[in-house]
Amino acid sequence: MAHFLLRLSPPRPAFPADATVAEMDAMAAHGAFWQGEADRGVALAVGPVADPSGIWGMALVEVQDQDAADRLAAQDPVIVAGLGFAYEVMPILSLIQRRVAGPAAVASSPADS
Repeated sequence: MAHFLLRLSPPRPAFPADATVAEMDAMAAHGAFWQGEADRGVALAVGPVADPSGIWGMALVEVQDQDAADRLAAQDPVIVAGLGFAYEVMPILSLIQRRVAGPAAVASSPADS
């Protein structure tokens, strides 16, 4: 399996402050879509990024190959709706992942002593 970063660009710089009803409906479907992909184990992390130059969305996914990542991006309801959102799909060449279940399972580091 391979990992990809999907970067979702909004239709314009002021989004979401000036979002239309159609865009908000598409974003609700977008959230449900990605929650489903997370529940299936495909999406490892999904969310908005507070970039000082403008907000954008990211999804870190684990799929078979580039074609699968491209298909996943194309299936997102905000893309299907044709409202001006666009994905960049980029392979992640190397990924270090957490080995434990979460922060509660992490022992304190020597610096914490």
